[in-house]
Amino acid sequence: MAVYRFKPRLHSEWVLEKQSGEILPMGEVLRLLAAVDEHGHIAGACQARGMSYRHAWGILRKAEAEFQAPLIETSRRRGSRLTSFAQHLLWANRRIDARLAPTFESLASELQEELQRLYSEEMSVLRLHASHGFAVEGLMRLANDHDMLPLELRYRTGIEALASLDRGECDLAGFQVPLAEYEKPILQHYRRWLDPDRMLLLHLAERNTGLFVQPGNPKRIRSVSDLVRPDVRFVNRQIGSSTRFLVHLMLDRLGIDSKDVTGFDSGEFTHMAIAAHIASGMADVGIGVETAAWRCGLEFIPLARERYFFGINKELVGTQSLQRLLDLMNGDAYQAYVRDLVGYDCSLLGQVQTLEQAFGPDFRIAVSVKRPL
Repeated sequence: MAVYRFKPRLHSEWVLEKQSGEILPMGEVLRLLAAVDEHGHIAGACQARGMSYRHAWGILRKAEAEFQAPLIETSRRRGSRLTSFAQHLLWANRRIDARLAPTFESLASELQEELQRLYSEEMSVLRLHASHGFAVEGLMRLANDHDMLPLELRYRTGIEALASLDRGECDLAGFQVPLAEYEKPILQHYRRWLDPDRMLLLHLAERNTGLFVQPGNPKRIRSVSDLVRPDVRFVNRQIGSSTRFLVHLMLDRLGIDSKDVTGFDSGEFTHMAIAAHIASGMADVGIGVETAAWRCGLEFIPLARERYFFGINKELVGTQSLQRLLDLMNGDAYQAYVRDLVGYDCSLLGQVQTLEQAFGPDFRIAVSVKRPL
């Protein structure tokens, strides 16, 4: 099997420009602050970053002098912890990373294909268009890091991914469908792209979706009905996303106009960006998968259980490319990765289903397929 010659890696790093025109690089400072935040003391941060204790303090003291604000508080009993100023710097960086991550991953995949085309080697590549999620992120990382599967990624909303599959612009379309009462309206939302005669589903995972709130839930938020309160600031997913549509459905069931929700018109592209907003105090509540809340130390209020699928055309079944993907998904490494994601269930991971098997024998009747003109 042919493998990629190169693996592009893109990352963000910001700088600050002083009035004098001098540039202050922030990358090293932020990485050190993140290490202190993780390990709870300077010594552990130095070991993690591979730098001397003296060098670390030099970086911190220089940054403190520039900002004219302390970044670290130390005590014998509690070790080292970030000041409020440093925490705001770190969360600002995490929000940037969370916002740019899907763009960088898509661009890196695009660049990888562009570099490969400079050589005459033929390669069978699976094209994946999918909404952003932790299971997809892990699949891409495992496929690329171990040269197990040439996989080209473009992050799209669920609707955009299914439309791409219909037009032949991708081989796999990632999208989610909630269980229970919201399953049918979401399927109606997707209906023009769901063709039982052409499509099969590859089950990825089940996961919990719900509200993110700050530790201790200071605003006493309990459900979607609290989003209409004037003292509550909400941060939403981007326009066109299935999660945003789910919020609209939940509000509609309660008779709440989305215009009455402060922040409904906002839009973030990843679960981690939503969580970073809440953790940094820029909003009081957001919506996403439980994993993101756990990673940012937030409380989670479950709203729905949803399934995440890859839609594929039936012609892909039996191909070597799909079999390699199934081998990867059913392998120990990926199974263990998904099992470790908080709120995820991988018991059906890698199972190929018809739309009727996934959504019931009456699927054709319940969701009338309308093909685009």
